Amino acid sequence: MRYDLTDLRLFHAIAEAQNLSGGAAAMYITASSASYRLKNLEHSMGVELFTRSPRGMRLTPAGEALLDHVREVLAGITRMQADIARFSAGLRGNIRMWANSSSLNGFILPSVSRFLLANPDINIDLEERPSGTIVAGVADRVIDVGVFAGSASAGADTRIVRYAQEDLIIVTPLGHPLAQSDRVDFAAALDFDFVCMSRGSSNFHFLQETSRQAGAHLNVRVHGHDFAAVLRLVEAGVGIALVPRSVAEKELRDMRIAGLALPDPWARRELHLVTREAEPLPDYLQAFVTFLLDDPRVAATRDPS
Repeated sequence: MRYDLTDLRLFHAIAEAQNLSGGAAAMYITASSASYRLKNLEHSMGVELFTRSPRGMRLTPAGEALLDHVREVLAGITRMQADIARFSAGLRGNIRMWANSSSLNGFILPSVSRFLLANPDINIDLEERPSGTIVAGVADRVIDVGVFAGSASAGADTRIVRYAQEDLIIVTPLGHPLAQSDRVDFAAALDFDFVCMSRGSSNFHFLQETSRQAGAHLNVRVHGHDFAAVLRLVEAGVGIALVPRSVAEKELRDMRIAGLALPDPWARRELHLVTREAEPLPDYLQAFVTFLLDDPRVAATRDPS
């Protein structure tokens, strides 16, 4: 078989675009050049890699198999380039990360800010995503690292470790009827108006689903765009909220709001960190993972095991 790295990159681009012209544009070559290269690659492989139709190009079973290998090859080249670059200018690289809303706001953002200040040649693409999507994101190589709430089984290509433990609590205005106690059943809290995170947040989705399972209606007065806005609205007396204790620590310490523990088992949540297992992590990514896990505020939440 005779083919070069450009052929493999072109094949990957066409598979992503699902049409020849889109793949050619991504490689900055003409469609005729892309067609010629693809035909040579298929001839070298001895199989058709795509089925062509007026609607576009779809991978054949052989093409699907090749795409898995090409992704590994291209990822390996990216890691190679990053590892070699660090010898000339220290740690350097780009990290893609997803995290659920509570871990993102309670633990990760403070860690990330310190890590970026200490490593000026590393960039991080950080997004909030629902916990249920994060392990798959790592396994599919969409992201490099993720933090999620709950439990999940590691596959052959992922490694999952305990990151932190957090408690979900109900926060209320100081003069609220619930503020007379230090704990409340979630079902009882649903008798009152709520201030919630944005409709697209994982925190709101969790609150909605938990309310549904409790067989009660969730009365939402207003949605805040982040936890800081939610806490300000609670302090102003608009309603109560379900938040991680970690994001409300300052307001609770300053006695601007009241915090009530929840006896419900789901209120104590394990956060896990997931990375790929199939190959060694690049130095810059390993340094970031270690930094997240060793953050004293995070490590202090983990029970000895």
